[in-house]
Amino acid sequence: MNRAVVYRSASVVLNYPDDDTLALRGIVRRALDESAPRAAAAFAPLLDWWEQTPTEDVQRAYVDVFDMSKRHALYLSYWTDGDTRRRGQVLVDFTQRYRAAGLNPSLTGELPDHLPLVLEFASSRPDEGAALLQEYRASLELIRIALVERDSPYAGVLAAVCATLPGASPQDRQQAMALATTGPPRESVGLDPYDPRLLPMAAPAMTAPVVTGGR
Repeated sequence: MNRAVVYRSASVVLNYPDDDTLALRGIVRRALDESAPRAAAAFAPLLDWWEQTPTEDVQRAYVDVFDMSKRHALYLSYWTDGDTRRRGQVLVDFTQRYRAAGLNPSLTGELPDHLPLVLEFASSRPDEGAALLQEYRASLELIRIALVERDSPYAGVLAAVCATLPGASPQDRQQAMALATTGPPRESVGLDPYDPRLLPMAAPAMTAPVVTGGR
């Protein structure tokens, strides 16, 4: 499995499904079929639903699931720190990790712990990104479980991301909460190199800083 392809694909499909994002479903499906067949099966319910459902309904469902309910919040530190003072420092730490890798998340308009942003980082910086995802394994699993409970087609995407990390996924919410206390398994999480075929999938949300002679 090419884990970087899984991360890049998940980053794309977990963003708001505007026309540009929905137009990428064929590219996402082909990339997964070629490089990550098991993940392709997990993404299939969402990609099939996109193809069979009017755009307005897809967009309305996304807002309902991710924007109107904290049970499915895509902000990783929300699950570990909530709306506390500590979370402010955590968000600064996310930004510093990105900048240390030569990336600039400030153009996205999203908080740096937004899962699509973290997944894009992971796809282009496999070692650092995988370590970051593993640190927030409890958050990922709680989002996954909440989506399963809602019978959302997005659940398979979270399952595919969790499957790239070491250790089995918890079976229920109680076990997932325990991860926040005991910590996730600490096995190696080295990834395959980034697959450049996915570069045209979307304009990069994070960009390397531009250095001029004299954004």
